[in-house]
Amino acid sequence: MARFKRTIYLHMKTLEEARAVWKEAVGECRTAVERIPTDEALGRVTAEPVTARLSVPHYHGAAMDGFAVKASDTFGASDVRPLRLEVGRRAFPVDTGDPMPEGTDAVVMIEHAEKVDDSTIEIRQAAFPWQHVRKVGEDIVAGELLLPQQHRLRPADLGAMLAAGVPDVPVYSLPRVWIQPTGTELVPAREAARAQPGQIVEFNGTVIASLVRENGGVPMLQDVVPDDYESLLDAVRRAAACPAHVIVLNAGSSAGSEDYTVSLLKELGTLLVHGVAMMPGKPVLLGLIGSKPFIGLPGYPVSAIMAFEQFVRPLLHWMQGLPDPADPTVEAVLGRKMPSKLGLEEFVRVILGRVQGRLVAMPLQRGAGVITSLTRADALLRIPQDVEGINEGEPVRVRLLRSEDALEHTLIMIGSHDNTVDVLASELKSRDARLHLSSSNVGSLGGLLAVRRGQAHFAGSHLLDPETGQYNRRYVERYLKGTPVRLVRLTRRRQGFLVAPGNPKKIRGIEDLFRDDVRFVNRQAGSGTRILLDYELERAGRTPDGIIGYDWEEYTHMAVAVNVLSGTADCGMAIYAAAKALGLDFIPVCEECYDLIIPEACWDDPKIRLLLEVIRSDRFRQRVEALGGYDPSESGTVAGVWDGTTWRESRVVSRES
Repeated sequence: MARFKRTIYLHMKTLEEARAVWKEAVGECRTAVERIPTDEALGRVTAEPVTARLSVPHYHGAAMDGFAVKASDTFGASDVRPLRLEVGRRAFPVDTGDPMPEGTDAVVMIEHAEKVDDSTIEIRQAAFPWQHVRKVGEDIVAGELLLPQQHRLRPADLGAMLAAGVPDVPVYSLPRVWIQPTGTELVPAREAARAQPGQIVEFNGTVIASLVRENGGVPMLQDVVPDDYESLLDAVRRAAACPAHVIVLNAGSSAGSEDYTVSLLKELGTLLVHGVAMMPGKPVLLGLIGSKPFIGLPGYPVSAIMAFEQFVRPLLHWMQGLPDPADPTVEAVLGRKMPSKLGLEEFVRVILGRVQGRLVAMPLQRGAGVITSLTRADALLRIPQDVEGINEGEPVRVRLLRSEDALEHTLIMIGSHDNTVDVLASELKSRDARLHLSSSNVGSLGGLLAVRRGQAHFAGSHLLDPETGQYNRRYVERYLKGTPVRLVRLTRRRQGFLVAPGNPKKIRGIEDLFRDDVRFVNRQAGSGTRILLDYELERAGRTPDGIIGYDWEEYTHMAVAVNVLSGTADCGMAIYAAAKALGLDFIPVCEECYDLIIPEACWDDPKIRLLLEVIRSDRFRQRVEALGGYDPSESGTVAGVWDGTTWRESRVVSRES
């Protein structure tokens, strides 16, 4: 009979409180000490002080090629009174590293010894005692401390130990971590192609295992256990009985009807914390089973990673006698206002780049299940629980997820989403492996505003002016007064309605969007696609009232396409390439211009120059054409130069433009 009782968060702790409780309970845990060969000890942590067994060098040795002599035999030698020494009696040939012959205490460099004949050399300068000689113990003296306890071993450390006669070294064993994915809905990654609706590919286990390795542990990744109390109980008992040092259960730590972890822990061990005031990661659970630390990580991937970093990562360091890992941070300015909930410590993923001399942090999507927000992120912004948000332009300190040097090679693109941006990022990387394109999809208008605020190297835009039928110019005039920019054509593309294969609802145009049996998915306000839709509605003499789903917003063309493919929506407006990528039917509406808005202040940046070379190349145009629905014949042409008040025409991109 199941002994599960649903538990809700009754005593959720702040992040600081939870970390304090955790460190008090497990901060002194250490793995066992083992002795391993020195040449296999890179990255391991010494469990005891290491002392030298041999002096280095352990004999007096020549430090130069030449002749070993007794220094006192050379006194008086000079240019006016050269001194001759008999080879083999008062001068002995030596190479670097040779032991010094008995009775000698100096080396005359070979270039300072003139050969008179096969048995005699002549010198013109006296040697002093121990000249060019490495004395015993010059580097290391036998018996002295070589390395302290709790020191992570580096390549040079291994060399020093071997030189000093230390063939093996006592180190802390690597922490072994039992990783137990849970969930009836999970299927192994190898079966992803056969996943049915309602089934989720299990990948958290691999992510957690990789994080364990990255932090010096040994993962013990288990097969998925379904959401069944007895099955979970058996799995945790096996974990408690095995040689693992730490038990990690993934998912089931929340307060849902099938979240059993807290009940399991109460039955088998001691509950320390259930729920931490952090986002993502709130449902984390901490406890002990016997003397083994137990962590219940949330099921959402970003939540799991954030909770791992706060609780498992430091534990793996403590168990090897190391302090909390230090994270590199830099100061940046926030690209847009970031509201936050009082009472919750929030970790916001941001892209980061240096624009016009300032480091700019632009927030990414915040969902706990959006793992791509971490794959795309350059840094993490931590918002304290007593702060209700941070205003645009405020200085913030962010934790780097890439090297600081990489920021100098990062291009920030803000604005409208387009599939060609992925091609652009790939081509830039192939030209210069250091170059990284970070993009934030906030819509065309958001991109223009980012350019105006000096927060992007360039924006992507396809804003239609209903009065003139032109793209982007009127909006540049309206929003970028006083901000000189150049309008560079990236591509022309086809926009239209996406519908399911075979068009089962027989949707033909605007009028069909008002039917009761048609559910529409829209793009966000400020996006060029949204403006285009509103323009087409106006041309048809209609308002949005009556369109089911008009207020349902997505931020990318592919997100619109996925909603149509899944049947969540019957129709959405997007580019042809999105329809082609997912096998949807496409109803053309128009061809539009997608342009890059590049600030004059960034025009001579070498990264921008490389970007222009890429989009003018035949290879880029061929790859774009292959996506379908694009005409890149004008890619790279300058469609106009805006000096902040008026337009100056231009049609050629060059270094002199």
